[in-house]
Amino acid sequence: MGETVRLSAWVHGMVQGVGFRWWTRSRALELGLVGHATNARDGRVHVVAEGPRPACERLLAHLRSGDTPGQVRLVVESWEPARGDLTGFEER
Repeated sequence: MGETVRLSAWVHGMVQGVGFRWWTRSRALELGLVGHATNARDGRVHVVAEGPRPACERLLAHLRSGDTPGQVRLVVESWEPARGDLTGFEER
């Protein structure tokens, strides 16, 4: 299974009001991740996902793939050890 990590990704572009959070939740659940996708007031979406590092890296690749709803301009990620305080995957 490998190292369990927490991915925090800020997604810039036209990503609100286009089904982006729902799409992200679906990809995360397919990968067995927990976390949330939250709209920020400035138009970005903040994605927090926790699970095995390879699965989180795959989610990050999905976010950058160009196959997302809307239009992703930039994804800025940071990594930290898993905290274990998340369950399920929510759209916020």
